[in-house]
Amino acid sequence: MFKLAQKFLPQQRLFNASNIAIRRMISTSDEVKSVDTIGGLPTEIVNEQKLKKTTRALSTLQNHSVPIAARVTVSKDESRDFMAVFPDVVRDLTNATKAYNCNDAAKWFAKALQYNVPRGKKNRGILTVLTYKNLVQPQDLTPENIKLAQYLGWCVEMLQSFFIMSDDVMDNSTTRRGQTCWHKVENVGLTAINDALMIENAIYLLLKQHFSHLECYVPLLELFHEISFITTCGQSLDLLNSYKSVADFTMENYKAIVDNKTAYYTFYLPFAIAMHLAGYTDPEAFRQTKSIVLEMGHFFQVQDDFLDCFGNPEITGKVGTDIQDNKCSWLAVVAMQRANAEQKQIMIDCYGKSDPAKVDRVKELYKELSLPSTYATFEEESYNMIKTHIQQTSRGVPHITFLQILNKIYQRDA
Repeated sequence: MFKLAQKFLPQQRLFNASNIAIRRMISTSDEVKSVDTIGGLPTEIVNEQKLKKTTRALSTLQNHSVPIAARVTVSKDESRDFMAVFPDVVRDLTNATKAYNCNDAAKWFAKALQYNVPRGKKNRGILTVLTYKNLVQPQDLTPENIKLAQYLGWCVEMLQSFFIMSDDVMDNSTTRRGQTCWHKVENVGLTAINDALMIENAIYLLLKQHFSHLECYVPLLELFHEISFITTCGQSLDLLNSYKSVADFTMENYKAIVDNKTAYYTFYLPFAIAMHLAGYTDPEAFRQTKSIVLEMGHFFQVQDDFLDCFGNPEITGKVGTDIQDNKCSWLAVVAMQRANAEQKQIMIDCYGKSDPAKVDRVKELYKELSLPSTYATFEEESYNMIKTHIQQTSRGVPHITFLQILNKIYQRDA
């Protein structure tokens, strides 16, 4: 998805009484001058490349019109440093399991952790670390504090693993992250349900081990519990809507599913726990952050729906099944809004069916209704709208942090 082409440029933070202005120092042959940047590149370059209106039909799938460097937000060093902490996470959790005289369970748990947790792109975990680094002053970026942020990032990745392992069982999915779903692995089966529960509850072991001495410990516990409940509510909505006829899908229901099932844990959780670790307590800062990142979450899920239908499984790492599973997806809702009576009947007859011919007919109808073009317009307009809202925030997270993640997900292909 996001190819890593360069490292972050060194950052220098300039502080004033009202906010944190983050700027980059760019060296020229004659002088050193400070310029605003987005995702490590001068703003004017990003604006020229990314905000220019185009006529792409499948912008997310043809995203090489934007230079790779314009989409880079994570350095190889950052990713490597984050991965280097995972063996410590596995050690802590297997030792805790062994303490209950469960040596066999500890070995199995280590296997489940290693197979499921670190295999994805780790965007949520690394976002936690990057947000923390952008929130604190340079003197607070000690190795100990950075490792705490990395542990929090792995807690988010574990929560993600719990959700997708459970989701894969419920949907009877076959592939995830480019490999066989855990419950489809030989000798695993429905043991995957218990493995998912172990991974979820292990989050709270890590929080107790590493954060119980900090003032943010209780807010972190409460936030993880709250986000877990919100996300499972969203999963419930998703499953309940999958039993309905496509004729009953609405954009209101779709938004409720997206906000609760995806946006809170994918975007708000990493930002909010980083803010807690950095010492933020201002409710308005959290409110403004939530408003922005829920918009990002909606943008992200619409992309996901589009990629489920039109994405390349070799790039996305999974075979899309939204049509067969009768999912209340953005494509299905917009199709029903746009379709005439005959086309609506095609959707009713074919959507939610496993017959490959009917699945293909739905995809053909999407193209007849120009949904790929509609999606390209949605992508451009959403990017510009979210960028404007970011620039209007005044409390809490620096603009650059929001822009980094927005530029990361814009025109993604996986």
